[in-house]
Amino acid sequence: MSSTAVGLGVAALLLAVPAVAQEVTIPTRSPRTGAVIFRGGGYKPRIDTEKALGGKTPYKDTFGDASLLLIEAEVQRFFYQGIGTAGLGLSAGYAEKYADAKLEDGSAAADKAALKVLPIQLNAFYKFDYAAFRWGIPLVPYAKLGLVFSPWWMTKGSATEVVEGDKASGGKWGWAGTAGVSFLLDVLEPRFARDFDSDLGVNHSYLFAEYTHADVNNFGGKGLNLGSRRWMFGLALDY
Repeated sequence: MSSTAVGLGVAALLLAVPAVAQEVTIPTRSPRTGAVIFRGGGYKPRIDTEKALGGKTPYKDTFGDASLLLIEAEVQRFFYQGIGTAGLGLSAGYAEKYADAKLEDGSAAADKAALKVLPIQLNAFYKFDYAAFRWGIPLVPYAKLGLVFSPWWMTKGSATEVVEGDKASGGKWGWAGTAGVSFLLDVLEPRFARDFDSDLGVNHSYLFAEYTHADVNNFGGKGLNLGSRRWMFGLALDY
């Protein structure tokens, strides 16, 4: 083989390396400022863990072991983008669970009883997306820590239930910590991702799973405990 042929072969390889690197790297094509997130999952409040109940289990007695279906939406604002992304997020959700109301003798009433919860959370977050954008690794771990306020109410039929002369409604404060991992969908269809960005301004899209530890009991106060340990799954869109 001639030296000229070898030289041409080496030159071709050197030209191919930048092309491969460019294919692996997933750049942000337009400026990112934040994200919108949609998630859902089961939410089982820790009502029956209250010490004041003396071993009674009002949630289990009414709703069994089933969880409420919780749906949440979150808006995030990015304040740091470098070795990862950090910022603040605000989320609001809604969960409800229906069951047969019980009469004093324990038999089922004609009306349905329901527990309804509206969790609102302000959180700080960090996600390590540097490896995804720099090296094309599609898994993005992240963590969040936030302040929670959860309005709640119970209904019987179409009206708010009254227990011992008081309306069964109120609000609870607490905190929540979340750890999760996102899968960057851009790697599956890079051309579609570029079109999504240029047409709609969506930089990146992800599917994710996350686990939340929430203590929502007025920071250890008495009364209804709306804390939970739950898995959530959803879709996130950077814009």
